[in-house]
Amino acid sequence: MAGAALDTVSADEARARLVDQLLAGRWITSPAVEAAFRRVPRHLFATGGVSIDAAYADDVVITRRGPDGRATSSISAPWLQAYMLEQARLAPGARVLEVGSGGYNAALIADVVGPDGTVVTVDIDADVTDRARTGMDRAGYQQVTVVHGDGEYAHPPSAPYDAIIVTVETPDLPPAWLDQLTPAGVLIVPLRIRGMTRCLTLRRHEDRLLATAALQCGFVPMQGDGRQPTRRLLLRGDDIVVTLDDTTTDVNPDALASALHSPRREAWSPVTITVHEGSSFESLHLWLASQPRPFGTLAVDREHAVGLVDPQDRFVCPTLLTADSFAYLAMRRLDGTTWQFGSHGFGSDADTLTADMLDLITVWEDDLRHGPGPTITVHPTGTHPLTPDGPQLLVTRRHTTITVTWPASGEPR
Repeated sequence: MAGAALDTVSADEARARLVDQLLAGRWITSPAVEAAFRRVPRHLFATGGVSIDAAYADDVVITRRGPDGRATSSISAPWLQAYMLEQARLAPGARVLEVGSGGYNAALIADVVGPDGTVVTVDIDADVTDRARTGMDRAGYQQVTVVHGDGEYAHPPSAPYDAIIVTVETPDLPPAWLDQLTPAGVLIVPLRIRGMTRCLTLRRHEDRLLATAALQCGFVPMQGDGRQPTRRLLLRGDDIVVTLDDTTTDVNPDALASALHSPRREAWSPVTITVHEGSSFESLHLWLASQPRPFGTLAVDREHAVGLVDPQDRFVCPTLLTADSFAYLAMRRLDGTTWQFGSHGFGSDADTLTADMLDLITVWEDDLRHGPGPTITVHPTGTHPLTPDGPQLLVTRRHTTITVTWPASGEPR
């Protein structure tokens, strides 16, 4: 194949090495998922000059880009595919729908559910489904049904499904997914919540869906009728962009851009993290997004924004807003292993916003950092989520309302 000159090992060796890596990282925990990863040849789906080494790296493989250069289709990172398969707990003979097709993940699913199972994969892009069909035929998974269509409507002819696994970022859960899911079925979905995407494992609980697990992730966005684009504010071209994920945030883009000409306000919290302690702070991102106040995410091209903005995350950094000012989460290294949380602010409200950011970081440190995380539920439109005693974020979409509820201060962890 193209790029073979760059290969250092055979496909079989590379596949075995990848599986051993996923086992060591505890992303693979079951024999069935391990067997699927050992059998399915990922390199047959990573076309377009991708080397064997790259095909079996624990990383995303971009398979298609739009006119703007942004990825519109990809093969997800193996660790994330393994996580989603393990969360689905698929049994032999299960009926599974995949929304968003690349071929490789559908082949993994088919391997797990076996010859008595049913696997349907649907994608809105005909080039993607053609490539998926070709890859599965070459890999020996002809039993998978590949559908060119809008995943917003699932695939009624093969319903109901024991599991629906969504491999595109979505802001909402369309009714078809719930209608075509068995009562005891599981929905694995990368749900965008105020710009923060979490891979949720959702199961029915009374009149709503309850997330039994949540993991920070990134996927290409939903297309078709389920597409709900974010609002991108270009503060300095594509070098510095604030993204808004709700219609209630009212800001002045020109004023925010002008704020970059004001002195940068820096404020630092006593809260730190040690890189070798193995603790995650992804819950801090969601906590900052959960506040009932104007909020966005900041993305920067650090090469062209050196010395001006330096967010903790250059792709999706939590950002507090007013009409003409903003403050984002920042980090700085104190020594070889210790980093300190803080905030940088711009504009007339920079002092207030950075102080607010530090207060929120302190609450997270004192009450939430070592706890179980928030409870996330999804309610169909027309139902009324109960208002808990603790802080809660309500994200209202066309079909559903998403709630994020954190333990109240003083609750047992």
